Amino acid sequence: MGSWRNGFRGERFILSVDVGTTSIRCHVYDKEAKIRGSCSEKVVPLFPEEGHVEIDPHALWKSFISVVRGAVTDAGIQMQQVEALGMSTQRATFTTWNRKTGVPFHSFISWQDQRAADLVKSWNASCTMKVIHGLMKMVYFLTQQKRYLAASLIVFSPQHVTMRLLWVLQHYTQVRQACEEGTCCFGTIDTWLLFKLTKGRVHATDYSNASSTGIFDSYQMCWSGFLCSLVSLPLSILPTVQDTSHNFGSIDPSVFGEPIPIMSVMADQQAAMFGECCFNVGDVKITMGTGTFMDINTGNKPHTSVAGLYPLVGWKIGSEVVYLAEGNAADTGTAIRWAQELELFSDVSQTSSMAYSVPDSDGVCFVPSFSGLQAPLNDPKACASLMGLKPTSTKSHLIRAILESVAFRNKQLYETVLRETDIPITNIRVDGGVSSNDFVLQLTADLCGRKLVRLQHREMSCLGAALVAGLGTGFWRTREELRKLQSTDEVFLPRGGAAGGPCEEYAPILRRWERALRRSMNWYKP
Repeated sequence: MGSWRNGFRGERFILSVDVGTTSIRCHVYDKEAKIRGSCSEKVVPLFPEEGHVEIDPHALWKSFISVVRGAVTDAGIQMQQVEALGMSTQRATFTTWNRKTGVPFHSFISWQDQRAADLVKSWNASCTMKVIHGLMKMVYFLTQQKRYLAASLIVFSPQHVTMRLLWVLQHYTQVRQACEEGTCCFGTIDTWLLFKLTKGRVHATDYSNASSTGIFDSYQMCWSGFLCSLVSLPLSILPTVQDTSHNFGSIDPSVFGEPIPIMSVMADQQAAMFGECCFNVGDVKITMGTGTFMDINTGNKPHTSVAGLYPLVGWKIGSEVVYLAEGNAADTGTAIRWAQELELFSDVSQTSSMAYSVPDSDGVCFVPSFSGLQAPLNDPKACASLMGLKPTSTKSHLIRAILESVAFRNKQLYETVLRETDIPITNIRVDGGVSSNDFVLQLTADLCGRKLVRLQHREMSCLGAALVAGLGTGFWRTREELRKLQSTDEVFLPRGGAAGGPCEEYAPILRRWERALRRSMNWYKP
């Protein structure tokens, strides 16, 4: 595909944009997957009401245009040198818009938004769900297929799109009217950007993003007609689902002056998994950004969980479908940023040395649950808390307690993945902003008893989308070639579990933290 672009001869590049929870960034990658230019801007969340978290679509679009132009300028190249664009986006953040005008009916409703919490609670306690759970238990008894056992335990979650979209349909008259008139489009951020970039020609998403909404059936590989019927969501508003590596169409020349082909669309955690080259069954990656996401490659079959791991499509490229099982903790970077706003430290790079400057947390425990607790505890009503404060507690003790809580949640997720999947773990790679914290990584390695590998590339979502786009155009040819492009920054080895070792030393601290965790659960009662 590289030779068709206006006959332009010269070095070629892949452009990749990652729309995260706190920032939107664009990188220009060369043939060695090195970043030749970059640009980023903050994503500013809106909090119109308590529990509501939104993003302005118009501001996001302006930022998208700005970072692409900024990265190309920073790289010192021309737009016609761009071979293709790849995109990775935060998942389950969505809006609805008018198919004819492209104008959104409302702001993006973030995956962090809690407006549907009451709907979630009411549906989960409903007779309908009890009947479904009972039927699924019966089917499991007859078939012994674990998939039906998981279905007998499944509950709605505010993090998934389903209940938030139902809330929109119940509260916004113009959205209901557009659905009736056939002029309503639903989309997560990737879908809306595709629609904008192609001037309304493309209303699509990919399998990785679709499987992250909670409306998609990862077993049948299609939108769930059963679920949509159950909660009265119109299937007609949902986008077409395409392969992750797919020619989604070209960017309209009026946007950047060139018809750049859009060759990959990916959900951010799945993109990070691809960027880490976690191509084999048993490969694990831990992304520590705003939240922590632990994903394991489960091969060509979706994993069925009974403890809160979520089966996702990692990517679909041609006939190959790779599935992941994922557990998450929502408030990793959030907790560290909160501590910074309290002026416990000025620069995030100080936190590791502050934690190491004291022998322990002086009995202080921090529970990182501003957005509730996810797998394996699954308590949306849990509160964040600091316990065990004393007159002797210093800033360093508080920072150590916060960083310890991140590693403790990593341990919980790791043990859940081990117990649930029964898949031998081969490699564990880490990425995301918090992965630059040596204290967190060393403690995680100690507690899990596993080697952690941190690569030089930290922004793996952006890289993953770029690699998929590049494979689609022939910019890169094989996955083996991609593996050779990786370079390790540091390896963290567990410091043994022998008597007196870190694991034994941390046993009472972990028990105390688990006690604090239990006290924080079910705090926000109706």
